[in-house]
Amino acid sequence: MVATTKKTIENKPGAKETLLTPRFYTTNFKELSALDISSNREEIEAIVEEFRIDYNRDHFIRDKEFLNTWDFFDEKTRNIFIEFLERSCTAEFSGFLLYKEISRNLKKENPLLAEGFSFMSRDEARHAGFLNKAMSDFNVSLDLGFLTKTRKYTFFAPKFIFYATYLSEKIGYWRYITIYRHLEKNPNFRVYPIFRFFESWCQDENRHGDFFAAVMKSQKPLLNTYESRLWSKFFLLSVFATMYLNDLQRTDFYSTIGLDAKQFDIHVIRKTNQSSGTLFPVILDVDHPEFFPLLEDCHQANVELILLEKENSNFLQKIPSYFKMVTSLFKLYFLPAIETKYSWTERN
Repeated sequence: MVATTKKTIENKPGAKETLLTPRFYTTNFKELSALDISSNREEIEAIVEEFRIDYNRDHFIRDKEFLNTWDFFDEKTRNIFIEFLERSCTAEFSGFLLYKEISRNLKKENPLLAEGFSFMSRDEARHAGFLNKAMSDFNVSLDLGFLTKTRKYTFFAPKFIFYATYLSEKIGYWRYITIYRHLEKNPNFRVYPIFRFFESWCQDENRHGDFFAAVMKSQKPLLNTYESRLWSKFFLLSVFATMYLNDLQRTDFYSTIGLDAKQFDIHVIRKTNQSSGTLFPVILDVDHPEFFPLLEDCHQANVELILLEKENSNFLQKIPSYFKMVTSLFKLYFLPAIETKYSWTERN
């Protein structure tokens, strides 16, 4: 059925920020601009050339399927999709702002890197705009201008930006492609047209991850020192645990599209970990018999904390749950890691 009534769009300022919500970042632009990328310039130039081609220039165009009304969604399903779109839009918009600011600050001193970041900000802006337009199908829209002015910015040193954003882009690729392939096989669960765009969308994520990998390979201390091994494990665990805790709070969304949230996350974690093995000096042993049970312990502790928060419990009442989560994360971190063997991970 095609909608014929004019919709009133509610402008949302953005969700309340918590430890698990998408965050906005800034960094040391002077340090970034001084990077010497000459040792891997050829690979970086090749990826930037792919950005120039802009394979998805005409991809994010809403077609007639978006003209349908989604009023048949019940209130619960509608809210599930609004939250999914809002979180996704916020994450993409955060990437756009960060990449745009890096590009602007690197333009004079490091034009090749500046161009790469400019193209990535273009892609992230497209994604955010497409998601925000999708929100209007449910009569809401995220106030991105308000978000830009009011959201707190977290400072990350450039090396942390590289680890975190590489993993963010790669895990985004595996999330999007997994959902796309599942819905391709089970079209009855493709209840909203945005999922048809995920195949090409995830290729943007993959190219962004490749760009960060190429830059990191030009900075050998990020990959071939003892410290780099510790940070690789830290960021792998941080990204995996954050996704796992987030998604298991939102099992209703995944069941709506015919997926089991836990099995989806296990698959994405395995694939992202495997992808990271082509760059990082070590990766996590996700096949260790304690890995996923410990991750599940973190989830259970998070569930307890959410319930305690709803009951307005004080901090002392939350201590056992915090202790359980922190202990589980420490145990996960200190599980034996898997070594990788590449020229850029060889120790000095």
